Amino acid sequence: MANNLQDPGSGAVARSRVISTSALTTIIFCSLYFLMYLDRVNISMAAKAILKDFKLTHVELGLAFSAFSWPYLVGQWVGGWSANKIGAKLSLALCVLVAGVATFFSGLTVGLATLFAARLFVGIGEGPVFSAATQGMKHWYSGKRYGYIQGITHAAARFGGAVAPLIVAWCIALSGWRLSFFVCGFITLVWMVFWWFNFYEDPRDHPHITEAEVAELVPPTAGVRHARTPWWPLIKRIFPVTLVDFAYGWMLWVFISWIPLYFMTRFHLNIKSSAMNTAITLIGGVIGDTLGGVASDWLLEKTGNKLIARNAFIAVCLVLSGGFLAATMFTNNMALVTFLLFATFFCSEAVCGPIWAVPMDITHEYAGIGGGIMNSGFAIAGVVSPIVFGWVIDRFKSFYVSFWVTVGICVVGALLTIFMRPDRPFIPPKEVLESKAS
Repeated sequence: MANNLQDPGSGAVARSRVISTSALTTIIFCSLYFLMYLDRVNISMAAKAILKDFKLTHVELGLAFSAFSWPYLVGQWVGGWSANKIGAKLSLALCVLVAGVATFFSGLTVGLATLFAARLFVGIGEGPVFSAATQGMKHWYSGKRYGYIQGITHAAARFGGAVAPLIVAWCIALSGWRLSFFVCGFITLVWMVFWWFNFYEDPRDHPHITEAEVAELVPPTAGVRHARTPWWPLIKRIFPVTLVDFAYGWMLWVFISWIPLYFMTRFHLNIKSSAMNTAITLIGGVIGDTLGGVASDWLLEKTGNKLIARNAFIAVCLVLSGGFLAATMFTNNMALVTFLLFATFFCSEAVCGPIWAVPMDITHEYAGIGGGIMNSGFAIAGVVSPIVFGWVIDRFKSFYVSFWVTVGICVVGALLTIFMRPDRPFIPPKEVLESKAS
């Protein structure tokens, strides 16, 4: 593979490139995360129109929301493992193909059953994506930049979530809610083609990689694809992170599932005004994701202490997020509520980069699998949260009780961070080490 590196005489080629190879790869990953959230969030903005067209209750709508999360939960385990065995390139191409086609067909649904089925297949496609992408990232970024790359890619995801309300509102105004699914599905499939022809599993195989870029990378790990996967030891190490991720995920699902309808219900806004307020709150997540990962890496560099840079940072952000959400229930000023929800989502999403960096801190060679185990907490929250939230709204005719439950979950998640140990590297069992050697 080393012979693919440019020799000194070809340096002019590298200097003539508008963008570096590593930067292009970062853009590719960011665009993937952007599209996955665009496809994930579009249904929440179309929720009111779907409720009317299909004559659904809030519980039934919550069930349709949760359909995505059932296979998404399973996909967390499949994504990292498949990327470990067959490579991130093929794994992600297959996943995005399924997600794109399913998103397109979401626009052809005729009732609860078909909507549930379409969202189920979107979850099948998207479920493995983030853990498979994490496995692909580990070759392209040094250990000092794990928080950064997880933060910047998830910031792109939240930007997709923030843009989705505006796109869906425009599509509804133009030709109804179905058009938004057709547009999102088509763009997703175009990305898959671009990915296939531009991503390289090993950076050293890239025809335009430079020696300076390679020098920053972690050396490749030999024998992992053919070794036994130490599932149970990994589960035990990552499980505390999974619990914290559940708390983080609960808040995120509240925002991407219910906030558009919240603005319409509490402040009696039309779809365009709701889309604008929702976009403003979700932009808080874009900023939080970006700064959270960078801030966590900065703390790690300054203190050398992962318990401070990861655990303490995550705990503080969860508490602040719950606090800002609680404050929304003590004012009827729409502008202030919008700001408080912006701050809530900013603090919540500042957790994202650091918590995804924790499995990478614990185990580099099983980073994708570790990330998938961790993100099971997020997926479980996605199954439970929409249904519980919808039931509580129908039962109490208000968002307040559901918001208080969310605040409590944030506090519990903050307390559980003490059990995460990113400072203790994972050592595979002896039999796994022997299978790698053979």
